Amino acid sequence: MDGGSAGHYNPRTVEEVFRDFKGRRAAMIKALTTDVEDFYQQCHPEKENLCLYGFPNERWEVNLPAEEVPPELPEPALGINFARDGMQEKDWLSLVAVHSDAWLLSVAFYFGARFGFDKVERKRLFGMINDLPTIFEVVNGKNKVRTTETNHSNNKSKSNTKVRVSDSHPKYLKGQPKDEDDELDEEDEEEHGDTLCGACGDNYASDEFWICCDICETWFHGKCVKITPARAEHIKQYKCPSCSNKRPRPS
Repeated sequence: MDGGSAGHYNPRTVEEVFRDFKGRRAAMIKALTTDVEDFYQQCHPEKENLCLYGFPNERWEVNLPAEEVPPELPEPALGINFARDGMQEKDWLSLVAVHSDAWLLSVAFYFGARFGFDKVERKRLFGMINDLPTIFEVVNGKNKVRTTETNHSNNKSKSNTKVRVSDSHPKYLKGQPKDEDDELDEEDEEEHGDTLCGACGDNYASDEFWICCDICETWFHGKCVKITPARAEHIKQYKCPSCSNKRPRPS
């Protein structure tokens, strides 16, 4: 597999294995969220057993499993395409996400075993991995913003639980320059610093533009979903790529 062979890519330290994990994870999240239309089309049930691969360079690929036995790396779940039309799309994507999470862990700890990570290194690696939401959580919008009330807003409506900087635009936000409002930025960063982008999985930062899906209530970097602040001004109801591409269950 292009980019996936242990013979061509050997992360040897905890940091290198974690970087490998993050790259593969980002790729698979793209396939199941922002690139879901393309991914869906490639997984036709009439094709042979297919697997979803994520590579360290954040590229994903739907392909046949490796032919060699045993393979150089653990293989992803086989035949994900066969269940595509027999389930609701959301359930099918969730199933693929769960198997993808299991594969990512198996690859990371394969490298750990191969290069002799001791107990402390394995624990540190798992801790770094466990700090990130799973692919399943990202796909299903489980990494939502906590609905806590801030000191600068007394409005307890549902829309304002998504406000971080400005109450005038509840579905999106952008950070304010530090020299304008240091206290507000620090409060905002502290409250929402554990919020993660539904596309790339990175943490919230007060100097970036973010937008929230009105359907699944997941936050995204504007750059990850190709939404600018100017465009957001004219959006009445924002749907993320995953929610926009959902199909009704086949009859």
